[in-house]
Amino acid sequence: MSLRGVCHKFGDHIDTDVIIPARYLNTSDPAELARHCMEDADPGFAARVKKGDLMVAGANFGCGSSREHAPIAIKAAGVAVVVAEYFARIFYRNAFNMGLPILECPEAVKDAASGDTLSVDLSTGVIVNETKGRTYQAAPVPPFMQELLDAGGLMAYTMKTVGAGR
Repeated sequence: MSLRGVCHKFGDHIDTDVIIPARYLNTSDPAELARHCMEDADPGFAARVKKGDLMVAGANFGCGSSREHAPIAIKAAGVAVVVAEYFARIFYRNAFNMGLPILECPEAVKDAASGDTLSVDLSTGVIVNETKGRTYQAAPVPPFMQELLDAGGLMAYTMKTVGAGR
């Protein structure tokens, strides 16, 4: 799966309360969550992000609570993939469960700037910063995790495989 979009860069230790502030957790509507995605870190993010854009962040992205609202908000905002130095463990799992592609690549994060155009191939782990003409190698998304992403997340995958008699 190959993705291409504009980079929106954030720093280290972006916790789930920054991704989707707790004051909006009274809903699970993805469109409503998307309207408030990252608003405490960047109030204009939800209005600026376009479908297919990429989010890049530093170390420990998604730390904090285990809320699934965080990857739902990011995905519903239109972000195609999140690249980070590394992810908090619970966010890592929740992202795949919700169908949000993520990759860990410290080198790509270090060089990326907001506004750069990036392309990402999830099956090979290759990340290209087209603006700077640089290529980076992340670990590819494992085949089973790609199946989860292709299905749209764990629940959709389960429905598909149970319905197919797997």
